[in-house]
Amino acid sequence: MQTADVREQMIEQQVRAWDVLDERVLDVMRQVPRELFVPAGYGYLAYADLEVPLPRGQHMLRPSVAGRLLQALLPAPDEPVLEIGAGTGFVTACLRAMSAQVRSLEVFAELADAARRNLAELGMRDVEVADADVFSVESGARCGAIAVTGSLPHYDARFERLLSVGGRLFVVVGEAPVMEARLVRRTAEDAWATQSLFETVIDPLVSAARPPRFTF
Repeated sequence: MQTADVREQMIEQQVRAWDVLDERVLDVMRQVPRELFVPAGYGYLAYADLEVPLPRGQHMLRPSVAGRLLQALLPAPDEPVLEIGAGTGFVTACLRAMSAQVRSLEVFAELADAARRNLAELGMRDVEVADADVFSVESGARCGAIAVTGSLPHYDARFERLLSVGGRLFVVVGEAPVMEARLVRRTAEDAWATQSLFETVIDPLVSAARPPRFTF
């Protein structure tokens, strides 16, 4: 089967089937070659609805989850986007295809290097992948959309404060076996609204605070 056919099968059977119906999102996921972002030896999983293993114990988001993330944020063509966790750059590329520019922070240098190579191969401009831990760097300017691609055991309000008024934050909160994907909107300078989207399980952010464990 041709790659284009397999990609379309992913769109129709996995992404659209998981209530990703925005045609702009579906078109972007058709255009960005997911196989480019899969590590060597895992090409056969590029279009499966699975978490493809990455170095350092990390995983690519499943295509269905990536689609829901993009649909929740829907970056406008003139909006700057901040991504926390580039991985090998697939979601980064999709976000850049929808927005004005993307800055992505990746804690693992090995993954940041891979993301930069993959994005360069696509010829993408106005996208930066920085070797950085979001919990250890200055946040920078406000932005219209923020994608947090690792989960937070506890919700951390620092991310919502980086939004412009009208901006959106996608974040997954909780611990396995059940986590909740949320969309947070900044509705005013000092007000936010939160919407529960779906349940999932994804890798936690490496430096995210974890709840204390009970001991007996």
